[in-house]
Amino acid sequence: MAALLPPKKRRELGDFLRAHRARLSPASLGLPAIGRRRTPGLRREEVAQACGMSPTWYTWLEQGRDIAASPPALSALARALQLTPAERAYLFELADRRDPNLSARAGEEGMDVPAALARAIAAIDGPAYLLDSLWNARAWNRAASALFVGWLDGTSDRNLLRYVFLSTVGRKIIPDWQVRARRVLAEFRADSSRHLEDTALQALVEDLRSRSALFVQCWTEHAVVDRTGGERTFDHPRQGRLSYQQIAFALANRPDFKLVMLVPEVLPKRQRRPS
Repeated sequence: MAALLPPKKRRELGDFLRAHRARLSPASLGLPAIGRRRTPGLRREEVAQACGMSPTWYTWLEQGRDIAASPPALSALARALQLTPAERAYLFELADRRDPNLSARAGEEGMDVPAALARAIAAIDGPAYLLDSLWNARAWNRAASALFVGWLDGTSDRNLLRYVFLSTVGRKIIPDWQVRARRVLAEFRADSSRHLEDTALQALVEDLRSRSALFVQCWTEHAVVDRTGGERTFDHPRQGRLSYQQIAFALANRPDFKLVMLVPEVLPKRQRRPS
């Protein structure tokens, strides 16, 4: 059973729906404008019909009653009220629900990364890469390509979990491989909790379960940690041991995208001995 919203959020949700209902005309839904209306905009019954829900249930939403709106119902409301992407995101935030469009968009293999974002990543001095909700790399710079041999330097699978758990090259580059693999999966589980019903996520998990005994063991442990960053070391085949501080950012307009930066460790200069 879904948890009910606090009263303030319920009132804000109702006000939001009412305001956006008032800004639309019957013609916007292809309805004839019959008779004079006492108030501008659509009637509650018209919005409810467009969404495929009962007028009573929609009225309760506007009144801030103790009811919970499902993601499909919110998606129908967003379409009927012709909400912009920002307005749709705000609607789901008010209703305390996960927008199913987010995980679907992030999992699309052909989805383009905005050119400005790609240029920004390319301009970062240290290794940097962009992950989607399934932790597929969507963009990266030359430094990341040079660092992640066997992942970002060729045409291999771009999924970070497959690289960590399945790649023999990855095992050699990552010190304390099993410890790091466990942590990576615990971080991924924390991220994936928002879209457990995503079929692409389920397919990824089943694929890894069928190919990695360590993944099966780690997945059944249900460990969860935040992707807070910290020190990351690599045994590079050409450059030797490399150390970085990892920093991760969620994009404001695409929370399923995560920008990861690796800042090279700067060793303190040796202090001169007094003469």
